[in-house]
Amino acid sequence: MGLLSNHKILVTGVLTDDSIAFGIAQRAIEEGAEVILSGAGRGLNLTKRIAKKLGDSVGEVIEMDVTEPDQIAAAVASVEERFGRLDGLVHAIGYAPQSCLGSGMFVAPFDDVKVAMQISTYSLAALVGAFRPLLVKSTALGGASVIALDFDGSRAYPMYDWMGVMKAGLESLGRYLAFEVGPDKIRVNMIAAGPIRTMAAKSIPGFQNFEDTWADRAPLGWDVNDSSSVADTSIAYLSPLLRGTTGGIVHVDGGHHAVG
Repeated sequence: MGLLSNHKILVTGVLTDDSIAFGIAQRAIEEGAEVILSGAGRGLNLTKRIAKKLGDSVGEVIEMDVTEPDQIAAAVASVEERFGRLDGLVHAIGYAPQSCLGSGMFVAPFDDVKVAMQISTYSLAALVGAFRPLLVKSTALGGASVIALDFDGSRAYPMYDWMGVMKAGLESLGRYLAFEVGPDKIRVNMIAAGPIRTMAAKSIPGFQNFEDTWADRAPLGWDVNDSSSVADTSIAYLSPLLRGTTGGIVHVDGGHHAVG
């Protein structure tokens, strides 16, 4: 019996098989979970193709653009029809217009910053609020678990610019959500992962700088091609093993965050 036996989990943000979200979905299935994936816009077809690599344990792939309330509501209805409840929700969504990355803090117009905020930060509140009625119905020991993928928002990184602000906001939002939904036995936690070479990472100007220096500075070293440690940590958060933990941030980065 796996750690997630009989768990029903929604995983967002699966676009390619090198994405962190794909690794989490794969590990969740290995631990006995049944998974629904979501995709949006042109990426929906990519998600559907990648879902085939995960086998029959993927219940379905649903369309859900987090900027469209009607699509979120429809996604909730689809998950309710399929599962009846939700034991886990993985928020692996992030996007910023190009002006928000690599040009400093004085170039991006507010309209672009607003887009980054809605998709990368506010969407966590939108999803937890919308799926709350299904998360409350969780039959998992300790209740439902929400995890959001983060990238250390406690400091400034070269070229990350406004996306760093969004991650700092995400961390704060996670704490407030944990406070609000805790009485419903819903946990909300963050995973601050080190840099992983994914499609999203390639859109960040200067990502090569992270690759070149992270492993040297991290006490445990770091492999930008291996997200398995992030996936394993996610499984612990989704499982009853950490049922007493909420509002937390765990750094899965080889220890880079601890080094001055």
